[in-house]
Amino acid sequence: MDGYDYIIVGAGSAGCVLANRLSAKPDVRVLLLEAGPSDNSLFIRMPAMVGEVLTKPRFNWEYVTEPQKHLNGRRIPWARGKALGGSSSINGMIYIRGHAYDYDRWAEDPELAHWSYAHVLPYFKRAQGHALGANDYRGGDGPLKVERINSDNPLNDAFLEAATQAGHARTCDVNGFQQEGVDWLDMTIHKGVRWNTALAYLHPVAERPNLTVLTGALTLAVRFEGSRATGVDYRHRGETRSARALGEVILAAGAIASPQLLMLSGIGPAAHLAEHGIGVTADLPGVGENLQDHVELYVQHTC
Repeated sequence: MDGYDYIIVGAGSAGCVLANRLSAKPDVRVLLLEAGPSDNSLFIRMPAMVGEVLTKPRFNWEYVTEPQKHLNGRRIPWARGKALGGSSSINGMIYIRGHAYDYDRWAEDPELAHWSYAHVLPYFKRAQGHALGANDYRGGDGPLKVERINSDNPLNDAFLEAATQAGHARTCDVNGFQQEGVDWLDMTIHKGVRWNTALAYLHPVAERPNLTVLTGALTLAVRFEGSRATGVDYRHRGETRSARALGEVILAAGAIASPQLLMLSGIGPAAHLAEHGIGVTADLPGVGENLQDHVELYVQHTC
């Protein structure tokens, strides 16, 4: 069984950033496990192919919700990325942050005091490499490349003018001082290429000798000795393998797969685990509960 200082499960945005940071110390061995393939695909790289990657099970887990009570019992497709870069490899590439007041509201909780907008803004700026350069609200030389949408379609200007006439404010930057209003959006695109988090954080350090990246490696469970996580079992190229964590196991598999993996490993509501014949490592009723997301609705008109 191979031993690593850190085992990171999931090469989405968080996993790519962690792999970059943790492997910066040459004496630290890092294993990054990704169930999906590499992101070196024309479908991923070309922004105009977003409709293709969203409909290909090769790159999309294609989750579906349980029947929704307030949507007449419908089950809603829930796209999640399955490749290096995670959902940043299949999303619509719009770069937009949470509202400043949301972070300040979080910070009203004493345990979240360092989540205020003043605390998180420097990290946003450090990550961002905006084509228009740096100012008080954006970064100019960060690894995540961002460009302002550029289109000469006259209907876009007509829409912005109509919104202004209807009384909506015009803002010069939806991530800047005035977030409310209408204007051109920023996108994670650089020189015509989708700039996912794998390009931003993982590929530049992929040749580090102390970083091992495995694609097509589905993590099956976290191994425990008592209450301590000591490694993982995973399936790779048709074989079940194990890796030992000398330091930490970090679950970065997203809002759906991370709690699922915790429950497969015996961490979650004891009664629910018993229904599936899973032994209980820790009875934590909150695992797998209280997931919320917004509803997205498309309205299209023929022009």
